[in-house]
Amino acid sequence: VLVAVIYCLLAAGIVFGYAALKPVLIEERVYRNYCSKDEQEDDVRVCRDQEIHLNLMFTIAAVATNVCALPVGAVIDKYGPRVSGVIGSFLLAIGALLFALASRFGFEGYIPGYLFLALGGPFVFISSFQLSNTFPQHSGLILSMLTGAFDSSSAVFLAYRLIYTATNEKFPPQQFFLAYLVVPIFILIVQLLLMPARSYKTVGELVMSAEDEGNDVHDSDDEIEDQTRVQRLREERRNHRESVVSEVTALLGSSKADNEQAKEEEKKRQISGVWGVLHGQSASRQIKSPWFILITLFTIVQMTRINFFVATIRPQYEYMLNSFDKAVGINNFFDVALPVGGLLSVPLIGLVLDNTSTPFVLGLLVTIATTIGILGVLPYVWAAYANIILFVLYRPFYYTTVSDYAAKVFGFNTFGKVYGLTIALAGLLNLSQSGLDALMQKGFDGDPLPVNLTLLFTALVVGLALVGY
Repeated sequence: VLVAVIYCLLAAGIVFGYAALKPVLIEERVYRNYCSKDEQEDDVRVCRDQEIHLNLMFTIAAVATNVCALPVGAVIDKYGPRVSGVIGSFLLAIGALLFALASRFGFEGYIPGYLFLALGGPFVFISSFQLSNTFPQHSGLILSMLTGAFDSSSAVFLAYRLIYTATNEKFPPQQFFLAYLVVPIFILIVQLLLMPARSYKTVGELVMSAEDEGNDVHDSDDEIEDQTRVQRLREERRNHRESVVSEVTALLGSSKADNEQAKEEEKKRQISGVWGVLHGQSASRQIKSPWFILITLFTIVQMTRINFFVATIRPQYEYMLNSFDKAVGINNFFDVALPVGGLLSVPLIGLVLDNTSTPFVLGLLVTIATTIGILGVLPYVWAAYANIILFVLYRPFYYTTVSDYAAKVFGFNTFGKVYGLTIALAGLLNLSQSGLDALMQKGFDGDPLPVNLTLLFTALVVGLALVGY
């Protein structure tokens, strides 16, 4: 479990540290060739077409991360978590090599390199979920640690940027990404030597398997002529099976503790207010319902807002505050706050989701999102920092709430299909982020206000419709 937390911290979601990596790429003159002759002669710090191409790199990576969840699940179900982890290590290695070689030889390896880094993350991260079954009594803690590692992995590029600055820019991306190859090699080694080939079973699955009386009878029994011996062998198997059930039950705790846990789960279901609304229905029927349509629209809008902000935070505040230095300070604060916010929000999210109704949680999401939107259009430094603090706490809260909603409303039988489709659609439609970026840079001459106001009001309308329904 500890090893999985370490490699998730180093690889699971590093592409979301884009805001920290972007200044390094600008200093290294990546995509500088897209600047016009006049812009190059004027030696502008970053031109608009350069900005758009850099942000496109992140947009494609963010889309791939979300869409990739569907094939990752299929690989894990069919071939096991080890194969998924090995695939992830190769994808990460390819991404790092492309980035390193692009820096050295100047070919277009940045977008595909970042894409492969984005694809490798889910293969490594999602295959680690099954490790929560290694210690059933602490499964929630293990999942929180893995999720926290994912959120904090954006700090990898922050650490690199600090080293890059401290060495007076003498540690270029080529050297960093060659050094980063240590990470996929480490993941490959632990997958082959340490991690399980098949997913750990839940306690419920172990009990069901152990309680199956068919395990008492083997085909080889027909080859034994002495029926007394056959009965004795079957009795021994039955005793062993019952012993396994007892050991599993002991692992979980007493029957009294089980009853208390069941009562606690039932209490949470009643508090939610939406538990079981569409349980037992087919995935196709669930997908046609307003429950699915509204949460998907909400997810699309919010995910677009989140990724647009991550990609354009510095040019937005540079325009609104009319100060490059202030924008750099805000960007630096954001780079630190993003991974820290992910860690701090983990226990708070659990408390809110377990003790309040789903309509209340969705209403809280809409309220916070609206507040973030309002703060995001105010041209003041205090508003920028308040916006970032709320944003880094809101981001993991939003992602967790969507999965919690899907589980409570649609049920676990169709969870993979329905939730996967929601995230995949949101990811694909996030390609519109590139268009919004181009609109801000060229259509509105770098002014983020029209785009931000449009996203704010769209999110508010869709959010109110979801909560009202």
